Formats: sequence, C-alpha cells, structure tokens
Amino acid sequence: MSRQKHAFLFDLDGTLVDSVYQHVLAWKESLDMEGIDLSVWRIHRKIGMSGGLFTDILLRETGTEITPDRIDRLRRNHAAAYGRLAEAGAVRPLPGAVELLAWLTDAGIPWAIATSGRMETASHNIAALGVDPAKVPVVTRDQVRHAKPDPDLFVTAAQRLGTDIRDAMVIGDAIWDMLAAQRARALGIGLLSGGYGENELERAGAYRVFEDPADMLRHIDEIAARS
Repeated sequence: MSRQKHAFLFDLDGTLVDSVYQHVLAWKESLDMEGIDLSVWRIHRKIGMSGGLFTDILLRETGTEITPDRIDRLRRNHAAAYGRLAEAGAVRPLPGAVELLAWLTDAGIPWAIATSGRMETASHNIAALGVDPAKVPVVTRDQVRHAKPDPDLFVTAAQRLGTDIRDAMVIGDAIWDMLAAQRARALGIGLLSGGYGENELERAGAYRVFEDPADMLRHIDEIAARS
C-alpha cells in the first residue's frame, strides 16, 4: 500500500514571492495618506496577518479612531500602492520558488497557496509565479471567515486538495503562519525570506527553518515523504 504524501500549503508574500517590504511601503503610504505616523519597522512586524486584524492593531497602537470608512480607505489605498510597485517590476518570485513548485508537481506531491492577502493584491504575486489558479488551489482572504493567525486559510487549502490537514505542512515566513499551522494541527516550516529570525519562527512552532525556497529545495529530502 502506498504511503500518503504530505501536502504542502504555501503562504505567498515573503514565502514564494519577494514582496514583504513592498507591502510595508504600500501600507506606509496608505497610513501617511490618513495622517497616521507609524515607523516602517512596526508595520513589518504585522505583515502576514489578516489585513483587517492588521489595521485594527495598527490603529489601536497609534490611538487613532477606528471607523469602517477609514479601514476601507486604508485597504484600498494599500492595494493601489502595492499594485503600482508590482506593475513597476518590484515584485518577483524568491530564489528557487518556481523550481520548488515545479519539483513538487513533477513528484506528484499536492500543493496549494493560502494567503492573508485579498485577490486584489495576491493576483500580482500569482502572476509573477506563473501559477494558474484554475489548476492549483489558491485560497485568499476573500474566501474565508478569518485569516492568519487563525487556521481557516490552511484548513480550506487542505480541503481543496482533498488532504487531511494533519497530513499537511505549512510553509511560511512569519510567526503568524506558524501560529496558524499549530492551530490547524499541521507541521510548520519557516523561511527566513520575510524578515523574521530563526529563533522567532521556531518559538512560534516551526520544526524546520530554511533560508528561502531555494534552500528548502536543496534540503527537500528532509521534509518530503518518499514514494
């Protein structure tokens, strides 16, 4: 009897695409437009969690009044700023990302993408990767009730692959990915390509940490089940 192959559930920003700092700059522009002064390092620490939760926390930290209109403007202005950066060629796949996905496909190992971003921003990254959402499950914030650090995105991605979440591995660059993996009862694999440190990712639950997709591919025998 053949063994069940583990499914790979990938975060997108900072995991497959070099886009974390572009999101930071886009959020900075959006916040500046609202007259909200926040250092970029504080913004970076929140990248990867749900956009709604992200704005709620940032506005709470700055003591700014939170209104639905303001949150909607922040989201729309961020998406517009990020779109300009992406169209200017500032958003590209991380080293080894395309090759890693191709290796998994050739090996017959199921994989999916699950991102806290909405499709209005995720579409730029998906296009940069050359991924066809009609052939590969892509779960965005628009499709679930809660995003990271809640587990909904990864649970939904596993369901769309027809895989038990307990047979899945979550690959992400942020502590929010690792927390969501634990809550989903999946194994977490951390990447350093989003700016979080190895110790931070391990404390959040990562059982392996690699530099980037290229490094993960070089050590794929450590995590991919044999046929």
